[in-house]
Amino acid sequence: MTNGLELIVNGKTHWVTAVPETPLLYVLRNDLGLKGPKYGCGQEQCNACKVLVDGQDVPSCKLPIQQVAGLPITTVEGLGSADNPHPLQEAFAAEQAIQCGYCAAGMVIAAQGLLNRTRYPSDDDIRAALADNLCRCGVYERVRRAIKLRIGRPHWNPIYDIITLADPADPATTALPPSIAQTPDLDAWIRINHDETVTIFSGKVEIGQGIKTAVSQIAAEELDIALSRIRIISGDTGQVPDEGLTAGSMSVEVSGRALRVAAAEARHLLLTLAFEELEASDLAALQVNDGVITDPTTGRQISYWKLMGGKRFGRTISGTVPPKDPAAYTLIGQPAPRADVLPKLTGVPSYVHDLDLPGMVHGRVVRPPSYGARLVDVAETAVSQLPGVLAVIHDGSFLAVIAEREEQAIWASESLRANAAWHDDTCLPAPDTLYNHLLTQPAESVLVRKGTAVTDPIPPANPSPTLQASYYRPYQMHGSLGPSAAVAQWQEGQLTVWSHTQGPFILQAALAEALALSPQQVRVIHIEGAGTYGHNGADDAAMDAALLALTLPDRPVSLKWMRDDEHSWEPYGPAMVVKLAATLYDGHITDWNHEVWSYPHMGRPRPMGDNSGLVAAWHRKRPFSRTPQPLFLGNHAGSYRNADPLYDFAHKRVVAHHVANSPLRTSSLRSLGAYANVFAIESFMDELTHAAGADPAAFRLAHLADDRAKAVIEAAANKVGWHSYTPSEGRGLGIAFAQYKNRQCYAAIAVEVAVNRETGAIKLLRAVIAADAGQMVNPDGMSNQLEGGFVQAASWTLAEAVDFAPDGIRSRDWDSYPVLRFDNVPPIETVLINRPHLPFLGVGEATQNPTPAAIANAVFAAVGVRLREIPFTPARVLAALANV
Repeated sequence: MTNGLELIVNGKTHWVTAVPETPLLYVLRNDLGLKGPKYGCGQEQCNACKVLVDGQDVPSCKLPIQQVAGLPITTVEGLGSADNPHPLQEAFAAEQAIQCGYCAAGMVIAAQGLLNRTRYPSDDDIRAALADNLCRCGVYERVRRAIKLRIGRPHWNPIYDIITLADPADPATTALPPSIAQTPDLDAWIRINHDETVTIFSGKVEIGQGIKTAVSQIAAEELDIALSRIRIISGDTGQVPDEGLTAGSMSVEVSGRALRVAAAEARHLLLTLAFEELEASDLAALQVNDGVITDPTTGRQISYWKLMGGKRFGRTISGTVPPKDPAAYTLIGQPAPRADVLPKLTGVPSYVHDLDLPGMVHGRVVRPPSYGARLVDVAETAVSQLPGVLAVIHDGSFLAVIAEREEQAIWASESLRANAAWHDDTCLPAPDTLYNHLLTQPAESVLVRKGTAVTDPIPPANPSPTLQASYYRPYQMHGSLGPSAAVAQWQEGQLTVWSHTQGPFILQAALAEALALSPQQVRVIHIEGAGTYGHNGADDAAMDAALLALTLPDRPVSLKWMRDDEHSWEPYGPAMVVKLAATLYDGHITDWNHEVWSYPHMGRPRPMGDNSGLVAAWHRKRPFSRTPQPLFLGNHAGSYRNADPLYDFAHKRVVAHHVANSPLRTSSLRSLGAYANVFAIESFMDELTHAAGADPAAFRLAHLADDRAKAVIEAAANKVGWHSYTPSEGRGLGIAFAQYKNRQCYAAIAVEVAVNRETGAIKLLRAVIAADAGQMVNPDGMSNQLEGGFVQAASWTLAEAVDFAPDGIRSRDWDSYPVLRFDNVPPIETVLINRPHLPFLGVGEATQNPTPAAIANAVFAAVGVRLREIPFTPARVLAALANV
């Protein structure tokens, strides 16, 4: 039945003919084209879907349209537009209160709902009112600041301080950046357009880290043009250079460096052309201002666009043109607002979930109930006759539906699930035996020297250390706020896939192999999704969409996972155990032993013959085997990332034990093994500090030779008031440090906590971050990443663990997988150490790793107990207190 219902949305009346029980979210998005409200969970647990109904903020993902007929409904689009934003949206933009931005519309609506109730909310009011709005990128503190700005009570203190230090210039190198060496054609990187803009091309993709803004700043700086003139194309296998994965905090280092070299070369060529065109006498004397070249001798001018607009350079990049001297920078090192912020805050379609192509239909997949389940029987006929259903796909144990409308696809998939019978051989270990399982499984063991696995014999450990301890990390989720999604279209022998993958070229090859196509038949176009934080289900959703598109040629198919799909089928960050031992002599560490056991971290889909890393490929009638995950012998790879401490110890022994067969599906989660390794190292350093009777900050400094490492520890300690801090009952201050991969960003974190002895709850009171990433590109973007990394790691540390039982995964929604919420996020301050003459370093994973130890060390300072197993739940805190 499709009775017409009156919906009053953003001041306009609409008569809709959807089924009255249809959730409002789908009508807003698919009938009215309002993409601001987002599907996050479908269970009113994350509030990405919030709208105002009669001025009250409510989730729309389960709200039937018949309940709101005739009531005024407002979405973020109704508050304001990107060209004419509402003051609240302007405040969010001023504070740059987004990263991936998937939560942003829900946050703005929740904030406006609060302001409709309370004109001048306190900080506690804000935290309480938005406690149910989830943000996995961790911008809660910036959201709080934005709301305070909106009510005219802003925080006058900046969220970050900058310390600029003079260093000797980085030694010049004649080696081309790897990306340029692989793709040396200048036209592959830069295009001068007729419309007085410049297009740059990057193989790295935007996943909320602000990479588009950063590389645009770099290119605009070298070209001497305004940032507003830069256009960027990224992550399209049909248009951009292959720069591999967007991972490992390498985007600015890799693509930024490549574009810096390419832009310097382009500027030099343009100056050379202008020298001839202007009949100048001195090439070196020519001046450039926003793309206009002037000969100061004659006053004659010519622009880049007059010289090259629409033309090709037709040159190979030589790498011999020196980039600009940092002393002349006007854009690099300055805060630059991201161009995508206001559009995302005002509901402009920005994500693959928002893509709306002509003739598009909607799909859903019905996954097996657990890893070992196989389809025995399914009653397809009843489902195929449901309203709007276009196709039911049954290929082995792969089940899916395609329907005209999104809610029809969801309802049909629920019916298909109810009509399917499965045989289940799943037998996972009991959760309380997880770490014993990890430690007793066959393992490939290697010695690690200077961060690199070597094949040398493993020497015995010191049999009589002064101190030893073990540390534990569970399986943990990426837990993207927006479930994985893709759109695919099969047309005239060509498959086009729009995906939020982190590796468009790798996905292109994996899809081609799994679908028996040539790579030339597959084009992958990156479109943003919710933050992924590593290898989540994005690539799997692309495979799902491709299979559905092949079933229904010509029509684009939008495929979205449901929340339980995301929670139960994404590849998790693997469980790990770290065992440490050390010897103290005269207050110094003389011997260090580090052993780490871990399931695999490298499960991304790659062409592998009869194996595949794509879930759907495992379930088809002619299945691929799961991709084996052997030990990867690289530098700071997988489980042994940051296992080799940066500290100067007389003797180090680092051993990695790779356990290939994980009971749960695993792959790369933000920072890989570094999170567990640094948690163990920095917690153990604190234990050794206590044994030596030393100060934690001074003890670390005494074991470091690296001046940059010392500088971040001293900066964090000074900012937090380390030397003047006096602990009180139940309150304490902790510190921790790491350099990511021992070669990227340096970060030190100080955290103050309060521990409730009665409940075991840990309250985060304050966090200070000090970081050194060489030459800063965008300090605000850098601080935002550092803040978000801390918040996400704090969530892992205090709350997150995948719950499972022998028959399968139990964590299937946000209630069964708790995460850190707005009400336990502290004020965060950052100190950015800028070194203009040193290379760019990525910061996306720098704070992920010191965070758990900083919290653990603060807990010890507060109540005298050591927490060695993540997460630090109230029950674990109470158990530790009971043993004191």
